[in-house]
Amino acid sequence: MNTEKERYLYRFGTTRGIHTVDKMTTKDDAPKDRGSLVGVIFFILGLGTLLPWNFFMTASVYFNNRLNTTEWKNGTVTDRKEYYFNNWMTLLSQLPLLLFTFLNSFLYQRISEKIRIAGSLIFILIFFIFTAALVKVPMEEDRFFSITMATIWFINSFGAMLQGSSFGLVGLLPRKYSAVFMSGQGLAGTFAALAMIFAIASEADSESAALGYFITPCVGTLITLISYMLLPKLEFAQFYLDRCKHKSYQPATTRQFLSTEVVEGSGKADSPSNGDVSGAIEEESGKQAFLDLQMENTSSQKSSILKVFKKIWVMAFCVTFVFTVTLSVFPAVTVDVKTVYGGKWEKYFIPVCCFLLFNTMDWFGRTVTTWLQWPGKDSRWFPALVVSRLIFVPLLMMCNVQERSFLPVLFSNDLVFAALMLLFSVSSGYFVCLSMTYAPQLVDPKDGETAGALMTFFLALGLSLGAAFSFLLRFLV
Repeated sequence: MNTEKERYLYRFGTTRGIHTVDKMTTKDDAPKDRGSLVGVIFFILGLGTLLPWNFFMTASVYFNNRLNTTEWKNGTVTDRKEYYFNNWMTLLSQLPLLLFTFLNSFLYQRISEKIRIAGSLIFILIFFIFTAALVKVPMEEDRFFSITMATIWFINSFGAMLQGSSFGLVGLLPRKYSAVFMSGQGLAGTFAALAMIFAIASEADSESAALGYFITPCVGTLITLISYMLLPKLEFAQFYLDRCKHKSYQPATTRQFLSTEVVEGSGKADSPSNGDVSGAIEEESGKQAFLDLQMENTSSQKSSILKVFKKIWVMAFCVTFVFTVTLSVFPAVTVDVKTVYGGKWEKYFIPVCCFLLFNTMDWFGRTVTTWLQWPGKDSRWFPALVVSRLIFVPLLMMCNVQERSFLPVLFSNDLVFAALMLLFSVSSGYFVCLSMTYAPQLVDPKDGETAGALMTFFLALGLSLGAAFSFLLRFLV
């Protein structure tokens, strides 16, 4: 009997067998998400990641009213200073996302996940409380603008860190939880718009309404923090988080085990007592095992970033272009559109037709992609339709934007503006979601993570470019 050969093959085969059985066992024995608590927590976490951006954006009317107050001097109205709040707010909200895309690899290796997520939420809460407190503090306009811009920069920096860390955390769980997380993100803007509408409907004075509005994200961020702290205590979440930690050690352990076996086999083959045919067979078996392992490692080796980019560059262009077009006019231009009707509707016009309509329809456009994905990822129609969204820029600029200097008003009717916003927002959510979905499908599974990282960078690039172009477009109106 070839005892050495059988012992080696038995051990090697058993090692692979244990790995297979372990995977099957963990899948079958996975605890249930009782009451969908983990899903609820990730929905809340997704909502919390975009509260800073959405609540400051939706409150643009409040900030503009504080910055553009009418000043009287010697009985005459003085020329007011134009702060371009919406443009600066958009730019300083999106640049941190682009910056932290570069810093992710550095921060994630040196700062633990708990500190990144919990710490970011604590600082976001502090900045929201500070912003709420400022509502009651009278302040000179230039100083208020500087403090607000600094707050926007820092709160969105922590928001960017929170968003990247949360994406990494939800990626450890089954894929459906990523969809739940993104649904929470999609509804963050709707939540902010509804908070503004309720604040206006309260018919309180503007100061009290603004205070109540900014208290809302304080409560929301606190609930997000508590939800995150409860996550490790849930058996379902703990199971997947612990399993991923163990998986990271499996490849190294397997390689170490194989190398130990081969070293033992080689020693026995060289010894006088094993100088027979079985020793030669043992040596050949060890070599074959290493050749198989080497081939497996070569096939699983990730491609270079440039090689991956060449495969997904169309999708990278599409997601960049969609966000560049969207952020170039929303909210910097659209927030200045005025209704042709007076009365109470004037107070609700921008919160409803600009913010609520955009965020609701953007979320609807993203949701549609779960059952409709047209055009296909290889179709030339896809980039063509993405580029065609450029037509929304002049159309929205020629709505009833006030104040204006150059372009005429062609669409003064509220319904026309609402219809344009509906198509504008649905197409934005739809094409962004399709671009992010198609990109990983264009590369090998081993390069999916690289493709995702590249798409995240180009998404952030599109947001920043759109924010930068908004200055020029608002000036041209």
